[in-house]
Amino acid sequence: MLFGLDGVEIGLIIVFATLFASILSGFPVAFAIGGAGVISFGIIAALDSAGLLIHQAIDTGSGAYDALVASGVNADSISIFRNPDLPRAGISVFPQGWETALDRNVSFIVNRINERVLAGQSIETLLAVLMFVLMGIVLERSKIANDLLTTMARVFGPLPGGLAVSIVVVGAFLAASTGIVGATVVTMGLLALPTMLRNNYSPELATGVIAASGTLGQIIPPSIVIVLLGTLAGDLYSAAQDARAQLAGCTDALTYLGEPAVVSVGTLFQAALLPGILLAMLYALYAFGYAMLNPHKAPAVAMGAANGEIITKGEGFTWFLGVPIAIIAGTLLLAEVGLVGSQSTTVDSFSDIGEAASLRTNVGADCQASMIELHGQSAWDTALEEQAAIDASGGAVESHRLSAEEVTQARAEKVANAAPIGTGVAILLILMAVPLAFARGVSPSSAPMPLIVGAIGILGVMLVDVLFVGPLTSSGVVVLLVAIPAGIALWGCREAAIRMSQNELIRVVFPPLVLIVAVLGSILGGITNPTPAAALGAAGAIMLAAYRKLKEQDRSPKIILYSTFAVMVMILVGVNFDMRINLAEGASVETWIAFTVAYAAYLYAGFGLLFACWVLFKSGVLTPAVRETAKVTSMVFTILIASQLLNLVVISFGGEHYIQDFLKSFDSEVKVFLIVMLVLFFLGFVLDFLEIIYIVVPIVGPVIYGGSFDPKWVTIMIAVNLQTSFLTPPFGFALFYLRGVAPKEVTTGHIYRGVIPFVLIQVLGLAILWFFPGIVTIVPDLIPN
Repeated sequence: MLFGLDGVEIGLIIVFATLFASILSGFPVAFAIGGAGVISFGIIAALDSAGLLIHQAIDTGSGAYDALVASGVNADSISIFRNPDLPRAGISVFPQGWETALDRNVSFIVNRINERVLAGQSIETLLAVLMFVLMGIVLERSKIANDLLTTMARVFGPLPGGLAVSIVVVGAFLAASTGIVGATVVTMGLLALPTMLRNNYSPELATGVIAASGTLGQIIPPSIVIVLLGTLAGDLYSAAQDARAQLAGCTDALTYLGEPAVVSVGTLFQAALLPGILLAMLYALYAFGYAMLNPHKAPAVAMGAANGEIITKGEGFTWFLGVPIAIIAGTLLLAEVGLVGSQSTTVDSFSDIGEAASLRTNVGADCQASMIELHGQSAWDTALEEQAAIDASGGAVESHRLSAEEVTQARAEKVANAAPIGTGVAILLILMAVPLAFARGVSPSSAPMPLIVGAIGILGVMLVDVLFVGPLTSSGVVVLLVAIPAGIALWGCREAAIRMSQNELIRVVFPPLVLIVAVLGSILGGITNPTPAAALGAAGAIMLAAYRKLKEQDRSPKIILYSTFAVMVMILVGVNFDMRINLAEGASVETWIAFTVAYAAYLYAGFGLLFACWVLFKSGVLTPAVRETAKVTSMVFTILIASQLLNLVVISFGGEHYIQDFLKSFDSEVKVFLIVMLVLFFLGFVLDFLEIIYIVVPIVGPVIYGGSFDPKWVTIMIAVNLQTSFLTPPFGFALFYLRGVAPKEVTTGHIYRGVIPFVLIQVLGLAILWFFPGIVTIVPDLIPN
């Protein structure tokens, strides 16, 4: 052994020393990682050929080893860390020679590139990264962030520390619409930092809150970090739980856990929502508390009114909060009593599969003992009782094709149980009623009659739906019945939109807010996966930016507005009509009309998107945005490929198994996870989140995802930890971004001192999530995905 170290330990030191040296050399990170893999493999191969790298492995041919296995210990759980007294044998770190390892590495890297970059299952999810990057860059370059900062400063400025609080709010807003840390920090640094300094804000507080708020894009969905972690977490969790099940004597994770071992990016977005909001609230509370204790370092600043009309507190509470809450609560109450609900009469061609026992009971003795240990004796006894009842009733009910009589009976039951008001109609009525309330609050002195007429139209739609629309009423007839009251309601909503556009806060915040709700709502609600939602976000950002540019140039934005309405028409028609005319035999006239309307809306929406691209191209926004998107996406995918090479080098000489055996040697899952989190925290000083995700997480993932911790909680804890690495001196990337745009009077010392409280807040946030994991799991548990 060299220097008294095991050969694998020396190999790991060489790999990481070469990696750090390559990154600090100034070469592009992606090429530095790939180069580190090639160079470290060459050094390790040379030392191995010289006989200097000897790995002390357990002698599997010894009597002590055979006796340990014969005692019932699983061979997979035996390691030099758990069983240090077993005889050992010195072997080469490349048992079959470095040439064989090199050949395997080349083959593996080709296969992994094909699986994860070119044609694998995760490639579709990774495409969401490109779309989210484009969405964020377009919004940033179209100066929408500038509008948000100015407006929020006017809203919160009069409060103590109000400018700092406004930075947190805008940071959270930009995080939900861009997810790009560098762009957010640079934008807020350029726009907000000089304003805060001019108003006598402490440089430490100003720089700290900007750097910290800019990193919220790491955790608040749609987060690129969550997308990248999610593509790994799903595979790691599934494989680790299968290995755990087999170690427990069971055939697979489903048998052992009683549920599928799966985790998706959409579920992780749901899990990240509350932790992101929690961190933003902690930032804002710190800024407000700092201002209360040091009023001269964070004074209140009057930035001018954000509203063209003065309204009383009572009017604001009534129309901005009270009435909207009453509308939503009333709808929920109607749903509880059965007046609002599904009106679908669709019947599946096959019957439902009968209920199965909560746990599989037809397992071996070893698996049974392991399942009882995991779930408890009561859960096992309950499963036995459930299985006995199923067997007594003739066994599990299998699905079968329904006969014509069964289909008719099932449809009749659905018609009889249908709610008077459909869920879709109720949602549309809420979307029309809330703007009417907001419009009244924006301008209470204006004539209320147009808004009252709109409200009457909404009530008319509701009455028509209750009195004349049933579950068997065709969609075409429904459109004809509600056309007049819906038209009246839309006229009132048009007047409401005109009034709301006169309010600066609503005018600035509402459009990107709608985009965020559309993107996140479709993901968090389980309607679609992140990739189509990201495409919707990118297209919406382009049209939103084009609308702003047209307004700046005093040109009519009607094409963009009509294109937005065309998208809404397309969605509404697609939801309410069966558009599969190529599959339907003898499609009705109603279906053909609906298809024609939807196709025309689709063509116009496509034209509007192309027109928006042309506007941004002529304005000099599209070209740099596309170029920057290509650069960021290329960097991500190149780092992905290079990190696979480095990982394979670690695997080739046994480094991955060595690290995993070391972590598994701890009897406590808590200790293992704490060790991993500490390692990730300190690696964040020198490595970017991409290197950590693609190099470190695949090595430690089989251990931390192979225990009893919830995979969503594990992934979000890692994401928050990586967010902390962006802030931690001396190499936090957010600090470098801010240093590059900060005025000369702001020193590096100011930035470092200012960010330390927020690093402590991050640690506090991690502690809160540690002791209250329900913050992570409650949203995925409430919303099906």
